Amino acid sequence: MSVSAVIPCYRCAGTVRRAALSVAAQTERPLELILIDDASADGTAAALEALRREFGAGWVRTVTLRANSGAAAARNARWRAALGRYVAFLDCDDAWLPGKVERQRRFMDEHPEFSITGHLASYAGAPPPDRKGAFREITPRMVVLGNPMVTPSFMVRRDASLRFDERCRHMEDHRFLQQAVFSGLRVARLEEVLAVVHKPAYGAGGLSGQLWRMEGAELDNFRQLRKAGRIRAMSHGLLVAYSLAKFCRRVALVGLRRLVR
Repeated sequence: MSVSAVIPCYRCAGTVRRAALSVAAQTERPLELILIDDASADGTAAALEALRREFGAGWVRTVTLRANSGAAAARNARWRAALGRYVAFLDCDDAWLPGKVERQRRFMDEHPEFSITGHLASYAGAPPPDRKGAFREITPRMVVLGNPMVTPSFMVRRDASLRFDERCRHMEDHRFLQQAVFSGLRVARLEEVLAVVHKPAYGAGGLSGQLWRMEGAELDNFRQLRKAGRIRAMSHGLLVAYSLAKFCRRVALVGLRRLVR
């Protein structure tokens, strides 16, 4: 009972119940489930209220933001108000596997040196990654060459000093990890699949489907690292070239995926 679950919600009336059910079905049920309506214009508010009635106001807390502020701002707002020792984030269209909270909470209890943890995830029904080992510490090299873990896997200590950058609407999770690792916070990834992302990693709708904006956000993340003196000019140039090459590959793969439907 030491984990607060937080789900930012934007136009998610059709998916949020699946996400909430995956929280309720945990082998170690969180202390609370906080649902944030980020000024949605559809039936999201009614869906959240239905969940509050279904599971009880003592466990489900619902919050409605007056203006759409983005997932980063929504997560930060409820992070500060969470009651648990740890805060775990889930996106409204994804789901946790039943042992996620218990497994991750136990790891953080046993490893107080880590401020942030994550784990592997399965994408859109694809076979989970074949990895071995209990956990892996996230390094600066890992967070500049890619995004080593997704937001629905994040569990953070409530008193951690870092927060999501609210200026970011895309790739805010990647910037969060970069800032954490380069500032000296220790981050670990459990090498097991404990969440399901119900769509491909990119190009299939939502924010991740906005390929050029996602690419622009990644380039801006590198720009911020360079500005802060975390990486050198030559490294920055190589990372930009590498990122653009990945972007071209993604565009080609998304185009191919649409052709073979």
